[in-house]
Parts: sequence; structure tokens; C-alpha cells
Amino acid sequence: MAIDKTLVKVVVQINQTANKYQSSIVIKTDKAMIDAKSILGLTNSILTSSSFHLDIHGPDEDQAKTAMQQIFRKSGLPVSVS
Repeated sequence: MAIDKTLVKVVVQINQTANKYQSSIVIKTDKAMIDAKSILGLTNSILTSSSFHLDIHGPDEDQAKTAMQQIFRKSGLPVSVS
């Protein structure tokens, strides 16, 4: 099974960005809820989902929301945030 290298890079960027923050960052997709700091769950969700909602809470949530939105939008992935 071939995996798109661009999507792999997106998964790594999302994971690395999420891990910069103390806040909880949960990605809700049309199929599951995933901890953005978990590369395994994140890989599957990015490869198999078409919509994403970020649920971010914690001491640095405003900065995390901005950074995560930028990564998703830059990658062309539809995202909403709460």
C-alpha cells in the first residue's frame, strides 16, 4: 500500500505542532476522536477522513488554536475549532 508522502508530512507537522503546547488537542473526524499528540491515531485519521474539528483546551489554548488552524489550512484540510 502506497502512502502519499505529502500526507505523511502533514501528519508529522500536525503532531509536532500539537506537542509544542500543554493544552489538550483532540481532533474529531467524521469517524473518530483522536489525540493530536498521538502519531499513530493521527496518521489513520488524516488518511481516512474528510472533515476535521479541533477541540482545544488548556493554559495555552489560544496559541495552540492559531497554530493548529494554520497547519490544517496550509495543508488544504477543512477544519473548524472550538
